[in-house]
Amino acid sequence: MGAQIRSAAESEAKVALTRNKLVLEQARAVGLLGTTKNTRLSGRVPSELVEAAKKRAHVTSDTELLELALSRLALEDDFGARLVGRKGSIPTDIDLGV
Repeated sequence: MGAQIRSAAESEAKVALTRNKLVLEQARAVGLLGTTKNTRLSGRVPSELVEAAKKRAHVTSDTELLELALSRLALEDDFGARLVGRKGSIPTDIDLGV
């Protein structure tokens, strides 16, 4: 049982690290991340929130967490909003074969 839990945790970490790498690569590709870090961001948030986010994202530094979170937000697509916006656009008499 312990080996399964460890294996699942390792798999989760590997997936998270791969996802993080892809997000940051995409952010670099569209010019959101470069070599120059020229803005300082400051704010007060609960330490529990920061630690939980770091754990979930499998990052260790505040800078890594901020870059990843901001990249994800900046690159986020609008699929949900577009899907909801299409509500009612399919004719009721269409045969869906269901």
